[in-house]
Amino acid sequence: MISVTIKRFTRIFCIVALTCFLSGCIYWLRAYQTYLQMGEFDRYFSTVTTDEFTLLFKEPILYSKDFVSLSKLYPSEDFPTHEGRRWRYWFHKVDATNKRIIPEIKFYSELKFNKENRITAWSFSSLFLQIAPPKFLEISLRSIGGAEIDEEKRQLRASSKFLDKISADLPKKQAVVAQLGTPLEVKDEGEIEIYIYHFLLETHHIEEGYEDRALSEIEISFDKKTTELVRMSGRFAGLKVSINYKKFLNEPSKEPL
Repeated sequence: MISVTIKRFTRIFCIVALTCFLSGCIYWLRAYQTYLQMGEFDRYFSTVTTDEFTLLFKEPILYSKDFVSLSKLYPSEDFPTHEGRRWRYWFHKVDATNKRIIPEIKFYSELKFNKENRITAWSFSSLFLQIAPPKFLEISLRSIGGAEIDEEKRQLRASSKFLDKISADLPKKQAVVAQLGTPLEVKDEGEIEIYIYHFLLETHHIEEGYEDRALSEIEISFDKKTTELVRMSGRFAGLKVSINYKKFLNEPSKEPL
């Protein structure tokens, strides 16, 4: 079994590496190396939760230029720090015409780099944690280590079947809507209702042909009976995220009759 696994990863690595070198996209190779680190999460990463959630890179591989190459987007803010630089991507809630909602509702995603311009930390603000609670955000990141690779689309499909389940309360619709405000649209899907929000990235430049990536359409699914948030999906600065929260939860214990 071990030899089969090694051969499989070796084959995938060779395919990805060859594709990267032939196309000149060496940043995909560094992204793949970071993906391999996810398989040993505690060795290469740690997390910190305060008012925001932060993923710390213990042995960083990706450069700041790699993130731009992958997302095709530039940050809203770029500041020098004692350690290197800090990028912040601001997302503003907008209406159907992409006009900012007043009073303003916004969240950010932040990247920190060392003096070699390698990513050392990735943070998400408190508002984002309303739709991606820290415990679920961490376990979804851990699940990337067992993700399947779509070589054609260059995407990862994370799996929860190899992870320990967690015990946590799912956010309620009332609490989420109190923070995000009225949705742009509500879809009725039987036992589920989907609240749709639009957030627009504040940025000074977008590569031609990728203008649509500045708009984040976030779908938040609630269970009608329990009003619990059960799924979240969206795209943030080019990063597509989809989390089915119930897959990570412990099944409720059944009392003997």
